[in-house]
Amino acid sequence: MSGPHGRAAPPRTPPDARTRTSDAPPRTRSDVVRVWAARLLLPLSVVLWLLSLRAVPLDRMRDLGLLQVLPPLFWVATALLTLGFCLALGDRRTHGAWLTGYVLGLIALVHATPTLLYPTLRYSWAWKHLAVIDAMIRHGGEVPNADKFSVYNDWPGFFQLHALFLRTTGLESSVGYAAWTPPFANALLLAPLLLLYRSVTRDRRLVWGAVWIFYSCSWVGQDYFAPQSFAFLLFMTVIALLFRQLRSSALPRPDPRRREGWPPGLLVLVVVLVAAIVVSHPLTPLMLISALALLSLPRRSRRLALPVLIATVVLTAAWDATVARSYISVNISYLVDSLTQPDQNVSSGLAALGDAAPGQILLSWVDRGLSAAVAVLAVAGLLVRRWTRRTGLPLLAAAPLPLLTVNAYGGEMLFRAYLFALPAAAFLVAALLLPPNPRRRVPYTLAVYPLLLALLGGLFFGYYGKEAVNQYTLKEVAAARYVVEHAPPGSTIVTLTADVPGLDVDYEKHRRVQLAYQDPDDQRLLVIDPVEGVTGFVYGATAERPAYVVLTRAQEKNLYLTGALPADVPGRLESALSGAEGFTRVYDNGDAVVYRYVTPPP
Repeated sequence: MSGPHGRAAPPRTPPDARTRTSDAPPRTRSDVVRVWAARLLLPLSVVLWLLSLRAVPLDRMRDLGLLQVLPPLFWVATALLTLGFCLALGDRRTHGAWLTGYVLGLIALVHATPTLLYPTLRYSWAWKHLAVIDAMIRHGGEVPNADKFSVYNDWPGFFQLHALFLRTTGLESSVGYAAWTPPFANALLLAPLLLLYRSVTRDRRLVWGAVWIFYSCSWVGQDYFAPQSFAFLLFMTVIALLFRQLRSSALPRPDPRRREGWPPGLLVLVVVLVAAIVVSHPLTPLMLISALALLSLPRRSRRLALPVLIATVVLTAAWDATVARSYISVNISYLVDSLTQPDQNVSSGLAALGDAAPGQILLSWVDRGLSAAVAVLAVAGLLVRRWTRRTGLPLLAAAPLPLLTVNAYGGEMLFRAYLFALPAAAFLVAALLLPPNPRRRVPYTLAVYPLLLALLGGLFFGYYGKEAVNQYTLKEVAAARYVVEHAPPGSTIVTLTADVPGLDVDYEKHRRVQLAYQDPDDQRLLVIDPVEGVTGFVYGATAERPAYVVLTRAQEKNLYLTGALPADVPGRLESALSGAEGFTRVYDNGDAVVYRYVTPPP
């Protein structure tokens, strides 16, 4: 096309080209300084972070876990990493590799720190899941006499996948790589997050800002070696693929390669992912159904969301009516009662903390404050940036809310709802804080630096505040191994809480009793008379089927932090058992003590 004087007219600049390097104004000296600062701060912060982990006194953790023992250098590294990200985000010439590096650096700093510091696997539930995999391998599938572990027989997908991996590779246990699940799972989650955000905007600054905010506010801690972390990753992948197929009206120019319906191959892949979710975790399919139902309401997305919704409903109903029928039939009355008590379902996650440690009360309020701040900022972003209403993300953020009134999910539904709403909420927060075309991008991005630091600080409270319980010593692992190796089938194993790493091995062969979670009358008896409180659960034990009472450092920490029982109960119980008839101390290594009990003759 020619201009008015025969010369070629300059090409029209597409709306999205403003992020290209060729259209950016010439660099000034201050720009060059900022570019090099952004490139230097990433490796510098990573080096400082690693240096800060050389000597951390883990034995001094109390009310606030790692927050009390991490050195100042760790927090300097965190501040520099956030500053470098803001500098890189504000410069449109910054290559995407640097932004990727900063996000991966944040994931490593937050989620790899416990793995690098602790000598053993973190968190009691992760140890329990290792025991389930081991049992399924030994029994070739369903584990008999599983008792409270029978729920894993009904949703075995995650465990069978790891059992297959172990059989294929020849590894003896998943414990070697399970400790790295948090950083690895969060790194994998980066792909669907980027796909989701890039499906609703082409503003690279907004995309990476939303990613950073998500990782800065994801304090719930459902990223350990567990079915829910696996299912959440698949959930986000399905949602991201769905958004990728949508023609978002928020885009300046929709991608012409997008199709009106699902490509057959991609739809098959999505259904396979849904099936993997259904067989792995009971809650995530319900979250997916709720999200797809809301996304089916707008006419423009109905054709894409409805097929996946129908497939999810059919697969979930079929699984619950067949394989999971035993669990559903036993708990159906509890589920029905939950429908009639929506107020209790919403508030059950906010446990009364009157007897908890002072630091845990503070931690609880910080968690709630961070969650409330994300909600308020997301609503503000929805109101101020009107274009976000056309993206479908507000519907995705609201999708978990109906489930709050359906089931308390063991007191965790409120936290799970926050987690599933966070990917969409993080984008709305980023849309509020990072307008598309500020005149001075770097200074404007630096203006939100204190807020990003504050959000990240709230994350550390929620994610690190309970590490005094989540961390185990090698001596505690050795004590559990001693009990498992010496307890004959049919033995009773008594603990105060569940915090004994590896004690669930061979769970189908033993009876487990956790005193802190018994009926209130039994708890009061334990407090008044520790020996009598224990004897009621082990009376009748014989030499062929003895009982074992296991007391450990982590159990004592748990009671101090949570107040489930008075903090002096472990010490009083150990002193009382030392001279009690029928109880014999058979193991003691400083961090754990084990008593063997055989009912004395009349």
